[in-house]
Amino acid sequence: MKIVFLETDTLGTDVNLSEFDKLGEVIRYPQTALAEVPQRIKDADIIIVNKLAMNEMTLAEATNLKLICLTATGTNIVDFDYTNSRNITVTNVKGYSTQSVIQHTFALFFYVYEKLSYYDEFVKSGNYIRSDIFSHFEMKFNELYGKTWGIIGLGEIGRGVAEIAKLFGCKVVYYSTSGRNDNSAYKKVDLDTLLSEADVISIHAPLNDKTVDLIGENELRKMKRSAILLNLGRGPIINEHALYKALSEDWIAGAGLDVLTVEPMAASNPLSKIKDSTKLIITPHIAWATVEARQRVTDEVSKNIKAYLNGEKRNVVS
Repeated sequence: MKIVFLETDTLGTDVNLSEFDKLGEVIRYPQTALAEVPQRIKDADIIIVNKLAMNEMTLAEATNLKLICLTATGTNIVDFDYTNSRNITVTNVKGYSTQSVIQHTFALFFYVYEKLSYYDEFVKSGNYIRSDIFSHFEMKFNELYGKTWGIIGLGEIGRGVAEIAKLFGCKVVYYSTSGRNDNSAYKKVDLDTLLSEADVISIHAPLNDKTVDLIGENELRKMKRSAILLNLGRGPIINEHALYKALSEDWIAGAGLDVLTVEPMAASNPLSKIKDSTKLIITPHIAWATVEARQRVTDEVSKNIKAYLNGEKRNVVS
């Protein structure tokens, strides 16, 4: 079997890929431009890919291709009508980043909520050395205990966040974007109720027709002025122009984002103009990317390949 990695940079240089060498001839490309895909995979039996489109344009010349392994859960890069017509099997990986994303949700939250950037700079600038008292109260922050944490998308990650928020003493409410999710452990509310009642709102929903621009100007105006908004789902769920206005005009207290509408961040993104880190933190889509999670992805892909070679179905999507 000839196995071609098209984007090893999306996994990082510190993950161990040696397991794949036991499965066949392995070619690794750190990055691949879309136009380079046909040439690089023309003799491949198996492709390992993350972001590149898998469709007739990229796959037509890969006459030996039998298996496409996605190093992600989402399958939007695949034209399944085409892959099914070619009897090309497609697999993904699930649940590899749950704990990583839950952890990052709270990292973003506390960074903004406790104004940590301000206090870090206060000490490092030498102002604390020059202070005449042992503490400093310039930037006010509050306890999380007793607050309402609202969750949009109560899937596996959302449930994990809910459990930890509850341990902090929060009342947890949630909104189901599909309308099908019923969880008796937490109070289900409509979106307007969640927006108006929650002190913290974290988004863990998938991107679909129901969630594009789910949080726009009207929704942001319904939130508390003291509220923190977190997006760990997908960038287009929040209208970034509306969020820029909300943060600039103090409709809400702050936001923490790990995802954006265009990634890497577009120069035209209005959020790039907000330099106040007590109001906004943006991380470059790293919530999923702890060392353990990235290794887990690669391990899961190797298991998918082994299962395929043994005639077994594992994480097959269509």
